[in-house]
Amino acid sequence: MSNEDGWPDMPGDTALTIRIPEADAFVRAPFPAHITVLYPFLPAARITPEVHAELAALFADRDPFDLTFAEFRRYPGVLYLPPAPEDPVRALTRAVRERWPEAVPYRGVFGPEGLDPHLTLANDEGPETYERAYDALERELRPMLPVTARVDSVRLIVTNGRVWEDSAVYGLGRSPAPPAPPTQPAPPAQVLRAESTALSRRT
Repeated sequence: MSNEDGWPDMPGDTALTIRIPEADAFVRAPFPAHITVLYPFLPAARITPEVHAELAALFADRDPFDLTFAEFRRYPGVLYLPPAPEDPVRALTRAVRERWPEAVPYRGVFGPEGLDPHLTLANDEGPETYERAYDALERELRPMLPVTARVDSVRLIVTNGRVWEDSAVYGLGRSPAPPAPPTQPAPPAQVLRAESTALSRRT
């Protein structure tokens, strides 16, 4: 679904994300630093205890890994950091999609494979201003690179149509177990809506 404002987040939408707190200081968008594994995932009404158990087992079968962020890239209107290597993130997405093929990345707006793994830094500039604004932002942030992060969990987040919140955390490389509740609620930010709105305006 898409329109001139992007596509709306539906109440009960869910997503699987990787939080990268080491990069929070870089982000100039209204959400914490993260990489999307799959958005949208299953509707919240379909997230049963059995689905939680399958997700826990799926992610427990994958080892933790390190990601490094060392360069800037852009989509029209979006400044982001690509993770290196990308393969571990792609492997997580592929594993989830193989089990739930009906969960199509970004509702198919960017094709069946969605977008490359990315950590969005800024997405609020229009076509007339984003190049100059992001040139300046890159100069400001470049001395802080590279950033390395250890990825040892994946979060399930859910929205009521306005606010996204953590729903569960699944550990990588751990014995499958019922997912623990998040230790801290996600900030009251539209984590993926603002990002998806800007991305949908690609030219």
